[in-house]
Amino acid sequence: MIRTIFFDLGQVLVPFDLERGYRALAPHCPHPPEEVRARIASAGLVRPFEEGRIAPEEFVRQLSRLLDLKVTYEQFCELWSSIFLPETLVPEDMVEALGRRYRLILLSNTNAIHYSMLERRYPILRHFHDRVLSYEIGALKPADAIYQEALRRAGCPAAECFYTDDIPEYVEAARRHGIVAVQFRNAEQLARDLRAHGVAW
Repeated sequence: MIRTIFFDLGQVLVPFDLERGYRALAPHCPHPPEEVRARIASAGLVRPFEEGRIAPEEFVRQLSRLLDLKVTYEQFCELWSSIFLPETLVPEDMVEALGRRYRLILLSNTNAIHYSMLERRYPILRHFHDRVLSYEIGALKPADAIYQEALRRAGCPAAECFYTDDIPEYVEAARRHGIVAVQFRNAEQLARDLRAHGVAW
């Protein structure tokens, strides 16, 4: 019997498009979007930021210098968060109904800037009882540590936990920990998978 449901965040609850971010940053620096993308990729700052090893202010300072950006910290946060699209991929009423019957926990690779914005702008997140976020845990999926922490927060055996993520590697990692895990494709498929595992709402 499923008692806890873990949801990934990006591309499961909230869609995003990284290219939107590169295009948003480009007018504020002397580089076109493709150069912005290349410079961010080569800098190697995103992974340690999402592992919580770089503070937001330091991340913004280093990336602004790298891109020759002339924006305030607040402006940077807005531009950096422009990757997210307004409509959620899973209906809020479905998540709300699940939250009345099961323990809901976010399990996401993310960073402090993005999550702060997401929590403000997406009411769907208020239905979750807990969150296991890479920058708070200090580990990124598919590392064992983040799944171990998720199971600790679940408060029930792994076999009583259901997880959905759009990335197959992360789904497989969850299964190695004994979690019932499925790859997310769309809300209709997720609903079928949940019902197949006895989850009702």
